[in-house]
Amino acid sequence: QGQLVESGGGLVQAGGSLRLSCAASGRAFSKNAMGWFRQAPGKEREFVAAVSWSGSSTYYAGSVQGRFTISRNNAKNTMYLQMNSLKPEDTAVYYCATRLTQSSPSDLYSAVPSYDYWGQGTQVTVSS
Repeated sequence: QGQLVESGGGLVQAGGSLRLSCAASGRAFSKNAMGWFRQAPGKEREFVAAVSWSGSSTYYAGSVQGRFTISRNNAKNTMYLQMNSLKPEDTAVYYCATRLTQSSPSDLYSAVPSYDYWGQGTQVTVSS
């Protein structure tokens, strides 16, 4: 089957940085597009960033463009989200997700229904 496990969340002051990791186990997801999403209390889950399976293409939500960087290491079956210049409005539970179907090396997906496997989430709290 396989599973995704996020780590790296925590409490940070505004302007600080965190690096989230998403480790895949049980099966390889090296030929699958992946993404990061977040959900704040009382709000719907929203797209943050996506990376193609080759790592050659990335896409960001406007609210994080220029501050967050998504990347992946297929040899380690791990995806990352480097978050800089964090703001209180970035506070949320962050989820990583992957598609089960293989896509072309540059395909990207930003919609929640496009993803099949989800991690359990990691809390990110940014204090003002």
